[in-house]
Amino acid sequence: MSSIVLSLFTLSRFKFSKSGLICLFFVMLSAVNSYAQTGNSQNAVKVTGTVNDSKGLSLPSATVLEKGTKNAVTTDFDGTFTINVSSPKAILVFRFIGMKELERPLNNDKKIIVTMADETSDLQAVVVVGYGTQKKASVVGAIGTIKPSLLQVGTSRTLGNNLAGQITGIMAVQRSGEPGYDQSDIKIRGISTFKGGTNPLVLVDGIERNLNDLDPSEIESFSVLKDAAASAVYGVRGANGVILINTKRGFVGAPRIQVRTEYSIQEPTKLPEFIAAAPYMTLLNELAAEQGKPLLFSEDRIAKTASKYDPDLYPDVNWIDAITKDYAFTSRSNLNVAGGSEILRYALTASYYSEKGMLARDPNQTYDSETKLNRANVRTNVDVNVSKTTLLRVNIGGFLQNLNKGNSSTDTLFGTAFETTPFVHPAIYSDGTIPRVFARENPWAMSTQQGYYKQGGSKIESLVSLEQDLKDLTPGLKAKFTYSFDSYSENRVTRGKSPDYYNVATERDLDGSLIHGTVQAYGQEYLGYDKTAEFGNRRVYLEANTTYNRTFGKHDLSGLLLFNQDSYNDGTAPQAFKHQGLAGRTSYTFDRKYVGEFNFGYNGSENFAKGNRYGFFPSVAMGWIVTEEKFMEPLKDIFNKIKLRGSYGLVGNDNIGANRRFAYLTTISDTNDSDYWFGTGQGVKFEGIEEGQIGVNDLTWEKVAKTDIGIELGLFNMMDLTVDIFQEKRKDIFVERNTVPTQAGFINAPWANFGKMENKGIEIGFNLNKQVTADFFMSWRFNFTYVENKVTERDEAAAVKGTYRSGTGIQNNTLYGYTATGLYTSDDFVAPGVLAPGIAVPTFGTSLRPGDIRYQDRNNDGIISGLDEGFIGGTTDPQIVYGFGNNLKYKQFDFSFFFQGVGKSERIIGGSNFIPGSGTGTLGNIYSNYNDRWTEENPSQDVFWPRLSYGPNVNNSVASTWWKKDMSFGRLKTMEVGYTLTKTMAEKMYLQGLRIYISGNNLWYISNFKLWDPELATGNGLKYPSTKSVLFGLSIAL
Repeated sequence: MSSIVLSLFTLSRFKFSKSGLICLFFVMLSAVNSYAQTGNSQNAVKVTGTVNDSKGLSLPSATVLEKGTKNAVTTDFDGTFTINVSSPKAILVFRFIGMKELERPLNNDKKIIVTMADETSDLQAVVVVGYGTQKKASVVGAIGTIKPSLLQVGTSRTLGNNLAGQITGIMAVQRSGEPGYDQSDIKIRGISTFKGGTNPLVLVDGIERNLNDLDPSEIESFSVLKDAAASAVYGVRGANGVILINTKRGFVGAPRIQVRTEYSIQEPTKLPEFIAAAPYMTLLNELAAEQGKPLLFSEDRIAKTASKYDPDLYPDVNWIDAITKDYAFTSRSNLNVAGGSEILRYALTASYYSEKGMLARDPNQTYDSETKLNRANVRTNVDVNVSKTTLLRVNIGGFLQNLNKGNSSTDTLFGTAFETTPFVHPAIYSDGTIPRVFARENPWAMSTQQGYYKQGGSKIESLVSLEQDLKDLTPGLKAKFTYSFDSYSENRVTRGKSPDYYNVATERDLDGSLIHGTVQAYGQEYLGYDKTAEFGNRRVYLEANTTYNRTFGKHDLSGLLLFNQDSYNDGTAPQAFKHQGLAGRTSYTFDRKYVGEFNFGYNGSENFAKGNRYGFFPSVAMGWIVTEEKFMEPLKDIFNKIKLRGSYGLVGNDNIGANRRFAYLTTISDTNDSDYWFGTGQGVKFEGIEEGQIGVNDLTWEKVAKTDIGIELGLFNMMDLTVDIFQEKRKDIFVERNTVPTQAGFINAPWANFGKMENKGIEIGFNLNKQVTADFFMSWRFNFTYVENKVTERDEAAAVKGTYRSGTGIQNNTLYGYTATGLYTSDDFVAPGVLAPGIAVPTFGTSLRPGDIRYQDRNNDGIISGLDEGFIGGTTDPQIVYGFGNNLKYKQFDFSFFFQGVGKSERIIGGSNFIPGSGTGTLGNIYSNYNDRWTEENPSQDVFWPRLSYGPNVNNSVASTWWKKDMSFGRLKTMEVGYTLTKTMAEKMYLQGLRIYISGNNLWYISNFKLWDPELATGNGLKYPSTKSVLFGLSIAL
C-alpha cells in the first residue's frame, strides 16, 4: 500500500489539468496493480470456475477466498474466476452481497461451478433504513431502492438527472441543460406544503450533503424513505422524505480494480425554430396592409435578403444558431479500487468529468469565454478491525470543480437572441466591425466579446466512526460514535470587457467598403477584474447510538436509540444553524410472519419560543408476510412472496422560509424608511429604527400525518410487484397573514400556523428477471407514480373564499389567468370593433376584430377586466411520473433501454413580443408554426395563434387558458448496446474483463407541445437547452 500512498502524494505535484489527472490515473493503476499481484507466486494448484446465483445468473465481482489464507480473487463480468491455491484439497469460500456465504471443498477438482443461494426469504438480506440497516423481511416502511449501476448512465454530471422514472415516488424534472446549473428539481411523492422547503433530506453516509456532489461511481446503495415509518426517526427534517446514499466500502479479498472511461458528443434536444428574414418581412407587410398601414419592406429588399445578395446590408441571421454550436463534447473517467483483509478493508474511487457547453466562442479572442465544466472527485473509505469487537471507519472524500462561461447570464442571452430580429444586422460585419442598434445588445457579442466568468469550488468531506460490539454484556448489543466535518469553499471572478460598437451599415462606398457612420459606442479593450464573491460553508455532525438485534426462538427483536447534533454555518448569519435530537426504533417479528415497528424522533428548533421548541414525532407500522403461513405452501411455486404492510405517523418541519429565523423574536431594522428629517428644504436627516418582523410566541411546528398501505408480491420466482397507496395531511403551515388589517399597525404581516394541505397518490413498481436459456437473460422494469394535492386551508379574505379567485380547495401552484372561450367570430360584431349586445366588453384598450381571443365574464359584470382573472386549473408540477425499460443479454452481447416521462403538467406560455408581429419588426422573432393561425381564409377555432396584428395586442397576450399548454412528454432516456470479451480473450490481454459499449442519452421524445423541449422551465423557449448525446465507453477489470 505504500506505493499507493506515494502515488496519492504525487497529486500535489500536478496542476489541476487533464494531463496531470491522466498521469495520476495511470500511476495509481500501476501501483495498485503491482500490489494486487503480490503474494500468489508460490501457489501450486490452478483452479477455474463460474459463480452463479439461484436463478442461473452469473455473479460478477463475487469474492473467492482460499480458507485460512489471505489468498483471494474476484469474479469477472461473466462470473468466472481463476485462483492458484496451496493444495488440491483446499476449501474455497464464496461471498457476495445478498447471498449466503458458501464453502466448497475442492477435493482435487480443478474446474468447478458454484451456485450461491439468496438469503432465504429475505430473512438475512438487509436494507438501508434510517440510521442503519434492517432485515428485509422486517421492513414495513415504504422504501424504494435502485441498483447503483442504473444511476451510472448518461452523460450528465448531475446525479439527480438520472433519477427520473427510476424509483417510484421520485418526481425528478430537469429544468435546464446548462453546465453547472442543470440540477433536476426533485420531490418525493409530490408537494404537500405551499410554504417553506419542499426538497427531500439527502444523507450521504449518514451526513446531510448535496446529492449532486457525488459521482455515480461512488455509490454502493441508494434508498428512498417515503412514509412516516421510514422517515419518522428524522423528525423535524423528514417531512419531505429522505434519500439515503452509502458510498462504496472495501471487502475481504485481493484488490479489485475497475477502470471506466467514456467520451460523448452532444447536441440540443430541440432549439426554438424561427422563420428566416424574408418570410418575416413578408408577413409584416401583410399585417400592416390588413390594418391600412404602408408596407414596411420593399420587394427588392425582400428579394435581396432571400438570395443573400449582400449579407452585410441584407442580413438574415438566426440568432439562436449564432450563439450556439452544432455539437459539444463530454468525457468521464472513473477508477475504483477495493479489497482488503479480515483486519483492514479499503475502497478508493476517483473520477474526472469534463463537459463543453453549447454556447459558441470567438476563436480570434485571446481569452476563453466557452462554457465548460471540469470536475474531479476522490473518495477513500477504510474499515479497520481494531480488535475482534471494535470497528473503526474513516471516510475522506471531496471534489475540485472549475466552471467557465461568458460574462452574461444565459437566460438574458437567449432572451436577447429572441428579441433581436433576423434582418436588423449581422452578428459581425465582413470588415470585422460589430454592429448594434441603439443601446440594444448584439447577442453574438454578448456571448463572445464581453469577457468571461470563472467559478471555482472545492469541498472536503470527512467522517470517523467507532463501533463497539458489546456482546460480552449481552449478545446483539452494539454502540457507535460518529463525527463528521465537511467544508466547502467557492470563489467567483468576472473578467469583463466590451468591444467598439458601430452603427448599422446602410450602404457601400465606391470602393465597396461599408458605410457605418460614426462609432456608436467605444468599448473597453482590456479585461477588467472583479472578484465578485467568495462563499463557503462548514458542517459539523456528532452522533452516538446503541443498537440491539437478537433472535429468541420465533422472536426477532431489534432496537435503536440515537442522539445527534448538527451545526451548519454558511457565512450568511452570525450564528450557525443547528439541529439536535433523539431518535429511536423498535422492531419485532414473530415466527417470520408478523412484524410490528415503532419509530420516533424528538427534536428541538431554534425558531420557536420555550414551550413550543421541542416536538415529538412517532410512527407505527405493521406487516404480515403471508407466504410464511402454512396455508400458502401449496401456492409457493406461484407466490414466492406476499407481504402486506401499513404505517401511520407524524413528521415535522421547522423551515419557515423567507429567512425568518428566531420567529419568536421581534426584529428591529434601520432602513431608509426609518430615517426622519428636521427643517425645510434639504433639512437635517437623523437615522432611526423601525419595527421589522413581529415575534410570535405561539408559533409551532408544521405537522404532517402520513398514512401508507402497501403490498409486495413475488411471482414465479422471477417477478416482483409493489403497490403503495398513500396520503399526507399537513397542518400548521407557516404563512404570513394576509387578512390582518392595516389598521393593526403592523409594518410586516405577522407569521402564523395557518395553513392545511392534503397530498395523496399511488405508486406501482414491477420487475421481471428471467434466465430464458443458458445464453439468454432478460429483465424488465416499470415504475408509475400518481400524486394530487389540495390546499384545504389558506389565509384568505372571506369575500374571496369559495370563488374562482380563491386558492383554497384547489391544487397548489394552480395556474392563474383569464378563461378563454374561443375566438371572436364575425357574428359577435354589429360593426367593426363594436361587439353585439350581451357580449362582455374587454377593457384592455385593444380594437377587437374577429379572430381575437374571447374571454369568460366570470363575475358577470358585463366587462372583461382584472376582476375576471382567477385560477384556471393545471400546474407546472407533474402529477404523473413513469418509467419503463429492459436489459437483454445474449452470450457476450447486451442491450438495454429506459423510457421515462411525465403527465398532467401544464404551463402558460407567452411573454413580451411572443405573438408574431407584435414587435413591429423591431423586436422579437417569429416561431416557424406562424401559419397555424386564424385568418379570414382560415377562420378556425382550432389553431395555435389567434389573429395576428402589426404591433402589440394586449387582448391576445394576457395569460389565459388559450396559452395554457400541455407539457407532458415521454423520453427515450437511455439506450445502450455492449459487448463483453470472453474470459479467454481477456486473459490473453492480461485483463480480468473488458466491455465496450455505445450509449445514447435523451435520444428522442414525444409531446403534444412542439415549440421547445417541454421539460425546460420556460414559457417562451428562451432557456439553455437540454442536450441529447451519443456516448462511447470502455470498462476494464484488472
